[in-house]
Amino acid sequence: MNVLCIGNSFSQDATRYLHQISNDEIFVRNLYIGGCSLEAHMNNIKEANAYYEYQKNGRKLKMVSINDALKKKKWDYVTIQQVSQLSGIESTYEPYIGFIIDYIKKECPSAKNVFHRTWAYDPASSHEGFVNYKNDTQYMYECIMDASDSIAKKYSLPIIDNATAIQKARALDEFDVSKGGVSINRDGFHLSLDYGRYLAGLTMYKFFTGKEATAVEYAPEGTDPSIIKKLKEI
Repeated sequence: MNVLCIGNSFSQDATRYLHQISNDEIFVRNLYIGGCSLEAHMNNIKEANAYYEYQKNGRKLKMVSINDALKKKKWDYVTIQQVSQLSGIESTYEPYIGFIIDYIKKECPSAKNVFHRTWAYDPASSHEGFVNYKNDTQYMYECIMDASDSIAKKYSLPIIDNATAIQKARALDEFDVSKGGVSINRDGFHLSLDYGRYLAGLTMYKFFTGKEATAVEYAPEGTDPSIIKKLKEI
């Protein structure tokens, strides 16, 4: 199964462990520009800009354009996402996502377009875009859900729901910062290098394979098996 993610650091987080989680059942590559929006992706397609790191397990293999990356494999899935600070503002999606979807369909007619629903920021996040959501994690989550539901419905896009997975993890004692837990974000918005990235990878794994995450054998080195079990259950 071949998966290409057109994204940024949030898709880098979500794909970091996907090869290991799937035991290489899923071949995934991430197109990375930090903080890249749908508008920037559209412009980069129009100009064939080779500004993207073509990543495996979160690490650069080479620099490419979206145009070239779409031709590298017979992709089964291509994921699309909005930059995090705009992910809950529906008006920021158009006309960019429509252009991107049409381009993918033209270049990869057999690939299925998928929407990657990214997560809200940590309650203590200092990200400048958090003000768009009143610096409120729950409100940001709700905005992301509403905007992505509307866009996904418009284009008949299945959703990889990492927004909900991460939000559920925040309710666990281990990650509930109001109860002394450790944030599942490493810097207020990116995911923690162990548990956060792992959970996002599990969500992708279940989406693409349809298999239960509880059957996954892999876990990042140094992680607590009891916490890993809870993340698999999420």
